[in-house]
Amino acid sequence: MRQHAGELTIATPGPGLHDVTHPVRAWVTGTGLATGLLTLFVRHTSCSLLIQENAAPAARRDLERWFAALAPERAGYEHDDEGADDMPAHLRAAITAVSLSIPVANGAPVLGTWQGIYLFEHRRMPHRRQIALHLIGEAWRALGDHDRGG
Repeated sequence: MRQHAGELTIATPGPGLHDVTHPVRAWVTGTGLATGLLTLFVRHTSCSLLIQENAAPAARRDLERWFAALAPERAGYEHDDEGADDMPAHLRAAITAVSLSIPVANGAPVLGTWQGIYLFEHRRMPHRRQIALHLIGEAWRALGDHDRGG
C-alpha cells in the first residue's frame, strides 16, 4: 500500500462551476498508483466541491441559478464583512461539500460517463483556491502488468 499527497491551485474568475477533472486526473496519473481511494479537500469556506453533469452546460447554469435563489445576496445577513456575497457564499458551501472521495481504478478516478469534478466558486471576485489531494492505493507493479486494463 502506498500513498501520495499533493495540492492543486485553481484560479477562479468568479462564481460558478469550474471543471477541475483534467488536473485531478493528471495528478492521479502522476502518482503511478493504479487502484485506491482519492480524497479531495478544498481549503476554503466560501467555495465547495461537486461531482456534476459534464456534458450539458445548461444543467450547471440551472444549478448555479438555484443556489443563487436559495442563498440570495442582500438578504439582511449579519455577516457581511467582505460584501453582499460573503454570507451567501458560506451558506452555499455549507449545503454542498468541501471534500470528495472517489475510487481510483486503472490509474484514473472512477467517474461516470457524464460526471465531472467541479470547484463551485461562490464568490463574485476572482480567487486562487487550494484543493488538497490524497491518494492511497496500490501501484501497477504491486498489481502485476496483467491488471493494466490495456
